[in-house]
Order: sequence, then C-alpha cells, then structure tokens
Amino acid sequence: MDKFIVSARKYRPQAFDTVVGQAHITTTLKNAIKNQQLAHAFLFCGPRGVGKTTCARILAKTINCENASPEGEACNTCHSCVSFNEGTSLNIHELDAASNNSVDDIRSLVEQVRFPPQAGKYKVYIIDEVHMLSSSAFNAFLKTLEEPPSYAIFILATTEKHKILPTILSRCQIFDFKRITTNDTVEHLEEICSKEHISAEKAGLQVIAQKSEGCMRDALSIMDKIVSFTNGQLTYHNTLEHLNILDADYYFKLIDSMEQQDLASALLLYDDINRKGFEGDMVMNGFAEFIRNLLVCKDEKVASLLEVVESFRERYLSTGKKISIAWLISALNVLNEAEINYKSARNKRLHVELAIIRLSYLQQAITLTGDGQGVTKKKLIDTVKPVALRRIPPFEIKQESTVPPAARSQENGTKLIIEEAPVQRANARTVNPETKVADPSAGSAATAGTIAAKTETPKKALGKSKLGSLENIRQQFANAQVDPDANKIIAVTDELLKQHWIGYTDKLKAKKNPAVQSFELATLTVTAENAFEVLTNNNLEQRFIEQERRFLSEFLQEQFNNRSLTYSIIVSDTPVHHIPIERPMNKREQFMQIVEQYPLIKELKDRLKLELDY
Repeated sequence: MDKFIVSARKYRPQAFDTVVGQAHITTTLKNAIKNQQLAHAFLFCGPRGVGKTTCARILAKTINCENASPEGEACNTCHSCVSFNEGTSLNIHELDAASNNSVDDIRSLVEQVRFPPQAGKYKVYIIDEVHMLSSSAFNAFLKTLEEPPSYAIFILATTEKHKILPTILSRCQIFDFKRITTNDTVEHLEEICSKEHISAEKAGLQVIAQKSEGCMRDALSIMDKIVSFTNGQLTYHNTLEHLNILDADYYFKLIDSMEQQDLASALLLYDDINRKGFEGDMVMNGFAEFIRNLLVCKDEKVASLLEVVESFRERYLSTGKKISIAWLISALNVLNEAEINYKSARNKRLHVELAIIRLSYLQQAITLTGDGQGVTKKKLIDTVKPVALRRIPPFEIKQESTVPPAARSQENGTKLIIEEAPVQRANARTVNPETKVADPSAGSAATAGTIAAKTETPKKALGKSKLGSLENIRQQFANAQVDPDANKIIAVTDELLKQHWIGYTDKLKAKKNPAVQSFELATLTVTAENAFEVLTNNNLEQRFIEQERRFLSEFLQEQFNNRSLTYSIIVSDTPVHHIPIERPMNKREQFMQIVEQYPLIKELKDRLKLELDY
C-alpha cells in the first residue's frame, strides 16, 4: 500500500505558472530572473496558506537552475533542480524562526553565509515566520542582511509584517500576497479532483472555498476530509453536513416567514435548526451574512460581490428585489446587537428567539410619514435613560395697578417696588421665595401676582421670586415696623451668658460631640460690655472649646443680637474643678474590704479551709 500524501503537499506548485492567485508576484519574480535584477533580500508577507513559502522555494530553485527557460521557469531536469526536488540540495537552507529565534541561531546562520556554494550560483536562505525572531537576533542579522556576499540571497516569510523591525523592512524587497479568491480556489480544486478521479459537485467545492476564506492549504485539507467522509462522492449536502454549515435554504424560509410576519413559523423553523445541533451564535452569524448578500443584490453595480453557490444566485437576486433596503439595514443592526450581547446572555435560546421576534415585526416599526418626508424608523427598544424635562422659566406680568404701592422698604440703598396684577383670589397661592423651580402640577399658579424687584444702585434686578399675595407682603412689612426694638443689642450678663452657654452645650450633647465635658467644666466671666472670658482647667479643654469657636461665636452673637461680641479662652493656674483620682485596689485589698462589710465570709473561708489566690 502506497503511503498517502495529503493534497496540500502532493499538489504543491513546482513552477511559477502553477501558483494560484498570485500572478502579480510570480510575474515580477520571473521578470527579475530574466533581466538578472534580483535583490539580495526578499520579504514575503500575507495570510497563511496563500503560497509564501512555495514561492520562496520556487525562486530558490529557479535562480540555481542550469537550464532555465526564457520565461524564467526552472527546467526540473538539471542536477540542481533534481537535488532540490529530492531535498538534497546544499545551496538552499530553510530556517524555522519560530523554533530557532535566538541570537545564537542567527550567528550560526551568519557563519554559514561566509562559505560560497559548492555548486550553482547562489546560496539561498529561507527564514519562515521571521517575525518570531527576538530583538537581539534581528540586530545580529542586520549587518549581514544589508551587505551580504554576492552569492547569498535571503528570503523572509511572515504572516505578521507589523512585528518586524523597520530596519529589517528597509533592507528587503517586500511582496504582499493576497487571499485567493473563491473562483480561483474552486478551479484549482476541480483540477485536483479530475486528477484524483473524485466525483465532486461544483456547489460543494464552492462551499469549501468559502469556508477556507482564501487559504488554499485549508481548502485542500477540508477536501481531503470530505472525500474520506463520502468515499470519493463529494456533494453539496454532505459537504454542509461535514462542515456543520446551515443550508441557505433555511435562511430563505426564515426570511419569508419574517416578511409575512408569521412568528409561529419562524420560531418553529429555529427550533428545527436548533435540533440539528446549530448554536444560536452560528445561526445569527449566518443569517447576518445572508442579509448582507441580499443587500448586495439590491444594486447591479455591486452584484459581483455576491459569492454564493451558483444554484442559489438567482434566488438571492429575486429575494433581494422584494425586500426594502430599510428593512435589510434595520435587520443587520438588530442581528449585530444580538450577536454582541449573545455571550453575556444566560438563556442563549431565549436571546436568539427575542431577536427573531423583533425581526418578525420589524416591518411594523418602519413606517412612511404622511407628509412625504421619507422613511422614519421607530425605536425598537424603550430607552432607560431619564427624560430631561424642560424647565419652565419664571415670567413677569407687568400691568398698571390700580392699587398704590402699600409698602416700601429702603435698606442698604435698595428700593423694593411691589406691583400687583389683577388676579382671582381663588387661584392665589403662597410660594416659598427660596424655591427656584415651580411645581409643574401647580395649575393656575402662573397667573399669580408678580413682584418686580428693582434696585436703584446698582440698577439691576434683585432676582425673580414668586410671592403668594400682596397682603402677606404688607403684613410682613407691617410686623417689621411694629417691632422697632427687633435689632436692639441685648446686654451681656452672667445669668444670660450661662443660660445660652448651657443651651449650646445641650446642642453638643445631642450631636455626641466629645467637647461636651470641656464646656461643662468651663467657668465664664464677663469682662466688658461686649467681651467675656472662658476659664478652663487644662490645655486639652482649651483645644476642645477652641475647635468650636466659629460655631459658638455665631450662636452667641445671634442670641445677644451683637455682632461685636468676643471672648477669650484662658487656662487656669489652679483647676476650677478638682476630681480626686483613686488608686485601684488589688485583690487582697478588695477581699479585706468585703470582709469588713460581711464578717461571715471570713468565717466561711476558715471553716472550709479555703486559700485565696491573690
């Protein structure tokens, strides 16, 4: 039994013309070989499985070929080509930078570069996955890469170009490989199937090409697995079954149910899909791609972007024409949001079903306005943000009043002018002047009388405040005029001072302030008309009272109606209140004290012959 070789190795291109999907690179390399304009260093960049290492090997074989064709291809018959194909060539060295990434490995490579080739023109060094080299290895490689011997050529290959040092990039000729298109992949797979005598449907090969995402090596590996699974009969349905891909026919049925707003059919269809073992995120991802394809079908200019199985192309085009662009865009937004939140959802199935429900009734959320303003989309989800209510600014109603101003107050150069507008008494209400925003449920309070406060110096409005009625204001001014002694200063006496001092101490007790004891032990002495002294026993009490100085001063000045009232805190030489400190008794002294009060305890101790542990 012959040893099996996977298709990716068996059908690896051996010439530039057999490389799939990279004509822009192979043509450049062939022309460089024909014109003898080879660079000393190449950098091949691109995704995995697109032919970077393959092109590097073909280039290394071709430049050492003894009988190269005029088109720049190797003959594959000379000694150099045969030794290369058999893997015995001494002029071509391959280094895997993923496992040989240290500076010592690069130094060993640099040592080999010093020796010229024994046969052939060039010694070619292919370094794969070069981005895996360490910074020290890159630095050790710089000088040799910049000025190598005339017989040395370096070919670097990488999938991550951004990880390579700029000093390396500037010393290389860079070639960017692109992903292989679906059509090119299908043609190459058909060619291999014909050589291997495999019966393959084109629809199945198209599914494989789409699944590989431009990677030829992946496409060949997938085809080998499916051929083994189907015993050489590669069809569309067994390809879907093996790759665990949902048939597009389900998506067509699903969108038909949503278009008819048949929620029951849509949910039953999803249940059928779920029973086949397809996860919710896979369904949403596939359905989003399906809607994207329908959106592409809306315009003939971009219809070429539609990469689907040929048997479904006409069905895509006909379905895309029936559905509006607004629905397709809204559906993509819904699916995108659902797919983002899928991982955080606890009930995955319910999360997908909610998305299906929203899509089923999405047509009702898109309405045409009656005035021809176009398409408007309703919000599908109620917002949870608080709605900012617009503040109603206070307004003034100035009318000529038949009632003369009843009260005028002139204080600090300010003149208050009160005007009354004709209002109904039933609707009048009193509003706190300090309130800044009116209650929206106040009803007809906006029709109440307005007070326009004006100042003579400087001539600027004092502030807009809503007052209840003119009688209340008149009463306030009348009360202010009735009590002429309201601002009279109260004389400071020992009795009044002690009374207010106790009142402030009670406030501190209610707040559980630690300064209470200091206030209780302090002694007050009136020293002048507007001054008094606070006598404390020690510095600690003085500090406690000093901490309350600002609040205490405001309290006493308010009580005596005297803003010039001051006081000083003095520490007394002899404590005003002396509290004797008793020394704690030891256990023997405590027992003797108890015996003095209760003599029978000693008698009990003696009878029972007890010994006390002092």
